Amino acid sequence: MVYVSHQAIFSTAPQVRNTMQCDRREFLREVSSGMLVAGLGASLATDLGISPAFADDDAGSLDFGDLRPLVGLMQDTPARKLQPQLIRMLKDGSTSLKQLTAAAALANAETFGGTDYVGYHTEMALLPALSMAGDLPSQRQALPVLKVLYRNAARIQSSGQSKQKTLHPVASGELPQGQPQGEALREAVRAIDLRRAETMFAAQVKQSPQDAFNAALWTVQDNGNVHRFCLAYRAWGLLDVVGQEHAHTMLRQCVRYCVDTEAEIKRRNGHVPYRQRVPKLLDQYKLMGKKLGTRSADDAWLDEMSQFIFSHTGEESMDAVAAALADGFSPDDVHQAIALAANQLVLRQDRLGRDSWRSHGATPGVHASDAANAWRNMARVSDHRNTIVGILVSAQHTGGSRSFSSGEPYPLDAHQQLVTATDAAGLLQEAEAAITANDQPRATAAVHRYGELGFAASPVFELLLRYSVSEDGRLHAEKYYQTVVEEFAVTRPAFRWRHLAGLARVTASSYGFDAEDRAGFRAPGYEDACRLLGVEA
Repeated sequence: MVYVSHQAIFSTAPQVRNTMQCDRREFLREVSSGMLVAGLGASLATDLGISPAFADDDAGSLDFGDLRPLVGLMQDTPARKLQPQLIRMLKDGSTSLKQLTAAAALANAETFGGTDYVGYHTEMALLPALSMAGDLPSQRQALPVLKVLYRNAARIQSSGQSKQKTLHPVASGELPQGQPQGEALREAVRAIDLRRAETMFAAQVKQSPQDAFNAALWTVQDNGNVHRFCLAYRAWGLLDVVGQEHAHTMLRQCVRYCVDTEAEIKRRNGHVPYRQRVPKLLDQYKLMGKKLGTRSADDAWLDEMSQFIFSHTGEESMDAVAAALADGFSPDDVHQAIALAANQLVLRQDRLGRDSWRSHGATPGVHASDAANAWRNMARVSDHRNTIVGILVSAQHTGGSRSFSSGEPYPLDAHQQLVTATDAAGLLQEAEAAITANDQPRATAAVHRYGELGFAASPVFELLLRYSVSEDGRLHAEKYYQTVVEEFAVTRPAFRWRHLAGLARVTASSYGFDAEDRAGFRAPGYEDACRLLGVEA
């Protein structure tokens, strides 16, 4: 999967590489593990109880090779003590941001196995943070990654699982015979048979990581849970960072999460309505026997379909996109309509309901936008069945979401009257003032007006990136920022600024609030990282 940076979209200016700045392609290339061991040093390794033989000390430990010392460092060190050590290693060139991201991903996976709420949200934030780093000035590039690593270490320590890991080696079982591998894996998950699911999946990964991922998508698609979707997407994307040799460690998190949530479904009522609806739609529209279409939708169709999905139920939205696929519309255009519908959830959220004025974090619009983005990207590595079912499930998720509003989307006419500037610099200043005042209407209106006047998008991304890094965002800031970057890049010019207006609203909502909604806080560890890097907070 390819991660898009806003600089890659809007600028071709070369970047100068030093120990704190790398081109994004280099972020996603080789991990120099020899530098890592040297970077930790003998004295630090001794202090932490870590050595190159760490993986052999416990037969039940996963083999992370030369990354094991840094993985252990992240699991064993409190966040406040870890951050200065990592910054020192970055400054002396003994590690890189990509290397830190790889170690954090493995440390998180081994510790939580995809079944801890803060844990898997942190795992999902790692790759977006690495992408965000490539869009920052050289002296600030480490900040988004350090922010997520701080969260990772803090959760590992507070969970009490730093010594008692969730993931251990698992033997390969037998591959299913006489039925699709995904169907067999889904049966094991539905039966809440973790052992059978794990051993089967281990064999599938050994055979082919991409085929195993497609098998896992059968169960990821089996429930309209945004975390199933986004964890699968980010776990697959992280293979470009951790390496294919760790595919099983990363992807088995998805299987374990699905087993875990299946148990919760059974505890409630054991019924997921669209499990029956999906096969009926595949049969009704004969989608499995059709090639995916290439018919291009016009702007009017996109707008109409997005409004239909936003305003109708999940089942009705599934039916609408199934009909669109049967009519030959391209999957890309259908995905775009779903993403625009999800954006409407962001722009239309009002004050009804408890705390619903807050539009960041685990809110319907942010969740739906991240889910639509995940399915659009996973379609690139999905087989025919999973591409089609992924679109149906994505439409169901967005259509089934509500944001407490039937009114018009932000910015309303009254909001636009609050904006007085007409030049690019003045509008950016108004947007920033609105963000720091938590003024969602005015922030949305300023960015909307900026786009309406045809100014360059890159300065807006740079402004919103700064606050996506510095604020807590209830665990969702990194994912949603990256979602908007990618959706802006592929959305028609007539609609793309809706995504940036939504990001402006979410950014204004999150400014200065911690995860418990207490005012006056930046993201944990952010100000310390700025001080250690010698940059302004």
